[in-house]
Amino acid sequence: MNTGLKDKKVLVTGSTKGIGFQTALSFTKEGAEVFLHGRSEEDVKVAISKIKAIVPNAKLGGVSADLAIEEGIQKLTKEIPELDVLVNNAGYFEPKPFFEIKREDWKRMYETNVLSGAELTQYYLKGMIQRNYGRIVFVSSESALNIPVEMVHYGMSKTAQLSIARGSAEVCKGTSVTVNSVLPGPTLSEGVEDFIESLAKEKGKSKEEMAKDFIRENRPSSLVGRFAKPEEIANVILFLTSELASMINGASVRADGGVYKSI
Repeated sequence: MNTGLKDKKVLVTGSTKGIGFQTALSFTKEGAEVFLHGRSEEDVKVAISKIKAIVPNAKLGGVSADLAIEEGIQKLTKEIPELDVLVNNAGYFEPKPFFEIKREDWKRMYETNVLSGAELTQYYLKGMIQRNYGRIVFVSSESALNIPVEMVHYGMSKTAQLSIARGSAEVCKGTSVTVNSVLPGPTLSEGVEDFIESLAKEKGKSKEEMAKDFIRENRPSSLVGRFAKPEEIANVILFLTSELASMINGASVRADGGVYKSI
């Protein structure tokens, strides 16, 4: 199928690892001009070299910036003034008991996970509307609906992303610009894989056994009964930004393996 993404200018924030990296790789395979982003310049360079090893003719750029602060937003938008596709993926998670979450934790989570995508959307959406073409996707989480008791501040940030995505989609009314959210379930990114591996060693199990046990014990409502692969989430993001998804706008698309019990 023709995704219509060839030669489109695409930015994937937080794309040196995990879902972001696989998403950037997927866009590259479609012939898009892809900009990778990370907080470390070295991490961005390494990610670019990995993609070029897979797609030798890849059209790639990169920018390092801390998107939790205004200076980082300004640096990124100055280096990349115009886009066809924006994937707001930058963010982090942090398990922490509710009564131990301090004001600084709430603030850092909000600025990193919420404000980064909100400000980039404000900046790039204007040009998209003027040109009557554009795609924006927020990478949220099923935790936006199933607020995890072990990290309420993370759930808060993911719910806020849904509000911004839906609200900014309203601004695009009557245009060919769409703004949507993707809600992944538990995904086996590098950080999660390391966590599962450490648990496996601690309990004397294989990594595969530990991963299955973790889902069964912590996400028992999962219908697939396993972690998602980052590339499986990337496939959904790629579809939502393609010409094939032109009728999907203002939506929250679940890619959670059925974790959230809803019709």
